[in-house]
Amino acid sequence: MKLIRRAVTLVTVAVAALAPGAATTATAASASPMTSTAEAAPAVIRVTATIPVGSGPLGVAANPRTNTIYVANARSNTVSVISGRTNTVVATVPVGVFPFGVAANPRTNTIYVTNDGSGTLSVISGRTNALVATVPVGSEPDAVAASPRTNTIYVANLVDNTVSVISGRTNTLVATVPVGRNPAGVATNPRTNTIYVTNEFDNTVSVLTSRRR
Repeated sequence: MKLIRRAVTLVTVAVAALAPGAATTATAASASPMTSTAEAAPAVIRVTATIPVGSGPLGVAANPRTNTIYVANARSNTVSVISGRTNTVVATVPVGVFPFGVAANPRTNTIYVTNDGSGTLSVISGRTNALVATVPVGSEPDAVAASPRTNTIYVANLVDNTVSVISGRTNTLVATVPVGRNPAGVATNPRTNTIYVTNEFDNTVSVLTSRRR
């Protein structure tokens, strides 16, 4: 009786997941009880809140440790700080001209915002929601990424065709790396300490590696 019940249960799951008419899959599942070919049902995604922020919101980043979200408002020259628990704006931080990209370092609870019109990087404390530093970078900085493992920030400068490397410990520029034309995106792999930069006009990706001396 146990073998029969097990086979019937697997047939029911397979038919329910694969929709009506999947008799072939159901039969295969019943013949081989240890193997299931049914795929998990996709998660239902829906809008649960709409939060008013500043004018021209562009970049956004979330700090998973604090459940806080940061939105760059390009035309307001501000960053909206949103509580992920209540889905409400809890602070508005003035930054530079035309803030574009946002990155968060969960380990240090620090937020980095590129100011396209100022050629600077705004550094915001996640603890106080206050601006703690402004770092000069290249011309029209857009994309930004932070490596929590090394506490290093990488900024793609669109016009200069460079990446600015900033120390998160000192909030100072420590290197400028030439890349391809019109670097528009940047991402880091903390495990390998490798940085990837998309070059829009070259149709290439620059790979930057950092090694401790």
